[in-house]
Amino acid sequence: MQCKLVRQCEFSVQSAEPALEWSDSVVTGLDSRAYGTMLRRCIHQNDPVSAKAIHCDVVKRGSCLDLFAANILLNAYVKLGFAKDAMKLFDEMPERNNVSFVTLSQGDACRDPVGLYTRLHREGHELNPHVFTCFLKWFVKLDIPEICWWLHSPIVKLGYDSNAFVGAALISAYSACGFVDSARSVFEGISCKDDVAWNGIVSCYVENECFEEAIELLFRMGMDGFMPNNYTFAMALKASIGLGAFGFAKGVHGRVLKTCYEKDPHVGVGLLQLYTQLGDMTDALKVFNEVPKNDVIPWSFMIARYGQNGFCSEAVDLFVRMREAFVAPNEFTLTSILNACAIGKCYGLGKQIHGLVVKDGFDLEVYVSNALIDVYAKCEKMDTAVKLFDELSCRNEVSWNTVIVGYGNLGEGEEALNMFREALRSQVSVTEVTCSSAIGACASLASMELGVQVHGLAIKTNNAEKVAVNNSLIDMYAKCGDIKDAQSVFDEMETKDVPSWNALISGYSTHGLSREALRIFDVMKNSDCKPNGLTFLGVLSGCSNAGLVEEGQDCFESMIRDHGIEPCIEHYTCMVRLLGRSGRLEEAMELIEGIPYQPSVMIWRAMLSASIGQNNVEFAKRSAEEILKINPKDEATYVLLSNMYAGAKQWADVALVRRSMKEKGVKKEPGLSWIEHQGDVYYFGVGMLSHHPDMKLINGMLEWLNMKAKRAGYVPDRSAVLLDMEDEEKDKRLWVHSERLALAFGLVRTPLSRNRILIIKNLRICSDCHSAMKVISRIVRRDLVIRDMNRFHHFHKGVCSCGDHW
Repeated sequence: MQCKLVRQCEFSVQSAEPALEWSDSVVTGLDSRAYGTMLRRCIHQNDPVSAKAIHCDVVKRGSCLDLFAANILLNAYVKLGFAKDAMKLFDEMPERNNVSFVTLSQGDACRDPVGLYTRLHREGHELNPHVFTCFLKWFVKLDIPEICWWLHSPIVKLGYDSNAFVGAALISAYSACGFVDSARSVFEGISCKDDVAWNGIVSCYVENECFEEAIELLFRMGMDGFMPNNYTFAMALKASIGLGAFGFAKGVHGRVLKTCYEKDPHVGVGLLQLYTQLGDMTDALKVFNEVPKNDVIPWSFMIARYGQNGFCSEAVDLFVRMREAFVAPNEFTLTSILNACAIGKCYGLGKQIHGLVVKDGFDLEVYVSNALIDVYAKCEKMDTAVKLFDELSCRNEVSWNTVIVGYGNLGEGEEALNMFREALRSQVSVTEVTCSSAIGACASLASMELGVQVHGLAIKTNNAEKVAVNNSLIDMYAKCGDIKDAQSVFDEMETKDVPSWNALISGYSTHGLSREALRIFDVMKNSDCKPNGLTFLGVLSGCSNAGLVEEGQDCFESMIRDHGIEPCIEHYTCMVRLLGRSGRLEEAMELIEGIPYQPSVMIWRAMLSASIGQNNVEFAKRSAEEILKINPKDEATYVLLSNMYAGAKQWADVALVRRSMKEKGVKKEPGLSWIEHQGDVYYFGVGMLSHHPDMKLINGMLEWLNMKAKRAGYVPDRSAVLLDMEDEEKDKRLWVHSERLALAFGLVRTPLSRNRILIIKNLRICSDCHSAMKVISRIVRRDLVIRDMNRFHHFHKGVCSCGDHW
């Protein structure tokens, strides 16, 4: 029997001869006990060659092992990794007991644990606590804990349910299944509870997120006289963090220091979780310095948390320290440092880590590859990101989402939607991130038809209830000109967060409905969500759009006084625009001079625009000078100055500004308008009709609108044409502005039943187009919605929502 076994165990007897010489020369007649002692030594020294050599010697001398030594030989094969040989030896053993079965269960030799237990029972071997404990742990290890209930009945029948070891194993099994009540019932039935049982039931509650009950058990454990150990402290920290009881967690830290467990790796990770969760990276670093650093886990944890809290340079420094300490990174470490590079937009370091990833063979790990794609996408290297994506042999939904989000963040909405369509064709699971990103791309393109379709997909895939998706829907409907649908999405949300309120307030502000934005802001202040800097930015923007000076000033002061929010450059820009456009240029200039840091181009540009609007040449020139000091090639400044001189008919100064633009290589951004029709977006520029397939229809519609508008009282505002030409030429030029071309196309192509036409413009709408749109909305009896670079204009029966204040 055993000769056959040796031949099948892929072991050369000749290679074992040196190891056998000592047995021949030292002992002439080895008995079973001696063989058992030598096999134990092989197990202890992890010496598989000698173990097989001894087995060969046993075969050579004839089968002389009793059951005790045979079990040791079986244990050697199991512990030393010879799973197939162990199974063969087990099957051919002439005699077996429950120890044989338990020994085999502790390795990967048997692939049928239920069958092995059934075989043990049928052969009539003793079922004792050790057998039950080993098989229960085996089922949990093989990720089939639901089978453990099958053993619970014989355990109770034999009276072992009160045994602490068996009970702890059952608790672990029920915990893995999520059966907390069953685990608690087992725990209460243990007659003499020990530390293992207590820690097991506490762990069960913690792992199943029953944190309050876990803390109650910890108190009861202390009252019963059990001293906590490292495992208890780790569970206590996890429970208190999960419950948000950070004061209790800090108390646990005090007990840890008194019992000298602060250097335990498990406790250390729990403490790191505590302080990083609180955002206290200083104390987290103190804990980290106390924890042994020969393991990769604390290093990886700290690098990840530094990156997630925005401390990207600290994460990089820690990664360098880790490399200097000769601790090898794993996939989690590399993913964490790459995430930090993505957040900090560290392109150079990301490329270096990319080389390390390839060198160490982690480029095949999909999570590491996804992090690499994210680095290149965040650093605006989408070509490289897409190349890595295309080379991925095993993509998951995160891979697709990363590329879609990358395109969206760069404002490339069409590319994002193309990638989204490709993901759907590839049958990728649609997640909340996928939906949010696709909806965001629709918002950036103002493509409401596609946005509605993605909304339907979100409902179909059960993502429409996710807060992030709803926030994107609010933003999308608002940016596509439908503030009512945005309000409906908001009203139907069961859970609202700060971005939900911000999206709605910003939407109303952009639509010129500033009073409604202020009302929602007041409701928000009385809710559980407290306003942040973005909230105030939306409110101030609305006040600026509507010219609500007093309300804007009160909001600005309240932000500092009542909420402790320091104004950023965008807040100051809104206030300068609000004061300047209301004619209070001196106050606006005083505000600029009182800013505690260097004013930006945005602020001076707002001041320049307001000064030109108020015909204050002195302030306009100073604002332009300040802008050009910061950015000598600022296009908007040259355009505004040129417009100012043209409005005053100072054509020589206009020519001077344009010559300066040409010398410095500054080009004016061309005016573009676009409109969506049946899922496609059509772009129009000033006079760009020569190659349009609907050129004749659009020209005909323009002539008809011009005739009808003049009869309705429209008078061209020739001051909007900032060129030195005849009045007749100016009138013709006004009627080929991009938004009028887009409107004519919309009227030609959309049915009369479609009451609303939405047009997007990349520049500010001119005064003449504004007047014309009011008249045309009355003529065609449709609602015309134009979103320019600043806000929405809703034209309805000859009236604009902005109240002519824009």
